[in-house]
Amino acid sequence: MHATSTVHAAGSPVETSVPPMSDSRTFARAFADIKAGFHARELWGHLGWQDIKQRYRRSVIGPFWITISQGVIALGLGLLYSQLFGLHTSTFLPYISTGFIIWGFISGCLSEGMETFIANEGLIKQLPAPLSVYVLRTVWRQTLMLAHNLIVYVIVVAIFFGSLSHEYTLNSGICEPNFTGICHPGIGWSSLLAIPGFLLLAINAGWVTLLLGIISTRYRDIPQVISSLIQLLFYLTPIVWPIDQLAKGGARHNASWALPYINANPLFHFVQIVRAPLIGQYVSGFSWLIVGGITVVGWALALVAMRNYRSRVSYWV
Repeated sequence: MHATSTVHAAGSPVETSVPPMSDSRTFARAFADIKAGFHARELWGHLGWQDIKQRYRRSVIGPFWITISQGVIALGLGLLYSQLFGLHTSTFLPYISTGFIIWGFISGCLSEGMETFIANEGLIKQLPAPLSVYVLRTVWRQTLMLAHNLIVYVIVVAIFFGSLSHEYTLNSGICEPNFTGICHPGIGWSSLLAIPGFLLLAINAGWVTLLLGIISTRYRDIPQVISSLIQLLFYLTPIVWPIDQLAKGGARHNASWALPYINANPLFHFVQIVRAPLIGQYVSGFSWLIVGGITVVGWALALVAMRNYRSRVSYWV
């Protein structure tokens, strides 16, 4: 038996074998998953609609219970808080109704987004579909519920259109010559800004659902923490109380120190870019800037999580 050895000459390169890098944790795979999810729109579109139908199965009026419950809540609280805050009912009722509709979409994407992959455990283990399908299913379901709730908006605006079709205030309803508070321009062509506003809101709902869904699948205590914070965020965000009262000329202008903290609340800006155009209010450019910045940063974080943990979700559920 002869032993052989190979001696490399000095200065000659030494060949080493490098194992090929796996492409399962790359941004290309993450983008491919999202692209495949959009192409499977018939799947997530059908699943989202089935979720609504299953929730109201054997009901006489079906999903329109969403509209009725939203209308009753908006009417009851609108009448109550308009008296407590001393606000004009014809302008405050559209304000609170629209706020509830937008908040319902946001809170639904937060609460159900955390359970996106957990609730679809059976499908994830049996159906070879992209993970983004379940994210789109959740966002689509919330969009359908928002569409049903918009019926309340149409009815309220039709009733109080006379008060919203010109310059108005939430305090007295009419912009008087010596009024020093916030005077809103009224419903007009600027109301079409609600369309890009909702598109931005839905795009952000996508990364929120994706990111929170991955985190909550790994750490099951996160949904409990977020759920407890949603109620607190509701009261910290101007939904049932208008920011007009804190501005100059408002009934509570002595609490104007809270305005910087309200502007620091990102949920206020997400609500504002959709609600304000719908009821003829001005949308600050600062709100668009905040929402745009959060959209970029949020999707960057979601793509990082998708790249690193996409293949592990099926093991965590």
